[in-house]
Parts: sequence; structure tokens; C-alpha cells
Amino acid sequence: MRKLSWWTGPGLCLFLGLAFLITSCLPTVENEQVAYSNDFSDLDLAGFENAKLYVYNNDTVVGIYHNDEVAVNIKDLPSHNYLKVTLEILVHDSWDGNSDDGLGGPDYWYMGYDGIEVFRTTFSNTPCASTYCLYQSYPNDYFRQNVPKSGAIQTNLPGLCIFGPTAPNYTTRYSISKLIEHSNPSVKVYMGGDLTAVNAPSPICDESWSLAKVEVVAIQTN
Repeated sequence: MRKLSWWTGPGLCLFLGLAFLITSCLPTVENEQVAYSNDFSDLDLAGFENAKLYVYNNDTVVGIYHNDEVAVNIKDLPSHNYLKVTLEILVHDSWDGNSDDGLGGPDYWYMGYDGIEVFRTTFSNTPCASTYCLYQSYPNDYFRQNVPKSGAIQTNLPGLCIFGPTAPNYTTRYSISKLIEHSNPSVKVYMGGDLTAVNAPSPICDESWSLAKVEVVAIQTN
């Protein structure tokens, strides 16, 4: 039996030509510059909307929030066609992830820019066993089934309110980065919670979140 060999002769030349054309069209980074960075250690809230400072575990953060939206307006960006937005958030107490009972969940968190939502996910701080587990979507968009605290950068932090500062592992720290196409000289980055805590006497004590850092990198490609 004769085998067809597309990988030789004119077929190979065509493939190599297409590969070269595709790779030659991919953008390369010409310039990358940190345009904004704030970990709130100097108490700077310039450009923020609905921001308030809070001390958690001896660190100054922006918080605490339940179903609230926070935004930062950043002006005078250097020339760019992409922005890399990185947010570090703290997820406090009894987040229930993808739970869809309508009482304790689902517990969403979202982020976006200039009125465009780019990420919506869920977090879970609940213990996970083979017989019972409230899964979360992070590090993916909603809906995915990942074990609680997947993708976290720190998981051993104390709780805040309903579990209290003496309860370990009830605050989880995440670093969330998104690359967005953008070329305007200013940007409004926003983030918020969309949490369900119908059966909680104090929803913000039951589950809340804080913002620990914002960084925006301006990227210019060719």
C-alpha cells in the first residue's frame, strides 16, 4: 500500500510558508512599563471610588466589602496597546463557591475595566472532603469545578469576622492577572462581589473581601 506523504515536496514548502507567515504576524513587546502600583502601605487612595482603608493582620488593605464595587481611575498612561492588570485580593470567612442553594451561594467575584467585565469567578473557603465539598471556579471563569483555594498564593491566613482572627485558614489570598487590549490614556479598573448570604444575620460578617494590591503594566507591541 502506498502511503501519502504530504510532508515532503510542495506540501512541506506550503506548510513552512504558512508557519512563517503566522509567526511573523505575532506581536512582539517593544516596551513594558509599570504605570501604576499601590499596596496601600502609604495610605494613598488617590483616584479610588468607594475605597476605605482597613487594617487586616497588620497590613493596610482596602476593605472590607460584601456586595460592593470598588474602582480606581488611572490617568496619564504611557503609550500602549495592552494593559496587564494584576489585583491581589483577600477572601475572608465563609465563601461557598459554586453552591447553588440560593441561601449561601453561589459567591461571585468579578473585575473589569471601563465598564467591560472581563472576569467573573467564584471562591470557596470551606473544608473539602470526599463526601462533601463546595467547589469554586477560580482560577477559571464561572462555571468550573475546582477544589477550594485552587490557585491561591496564601491559604493559612486567619479569618476576619464570623470565624474571627484566631481561626486559621479562613482568609485566602489570590493574585489575579488579566491582559486586555487598551490604548486610551486613562483607564477605570473596577472589581466587586456578588455574594449570596440569605441565611446570615450579618452578610458582611459571614463573607467579605478586601483588596491588597493593584498593579497596571502598560505594554506596547509592534
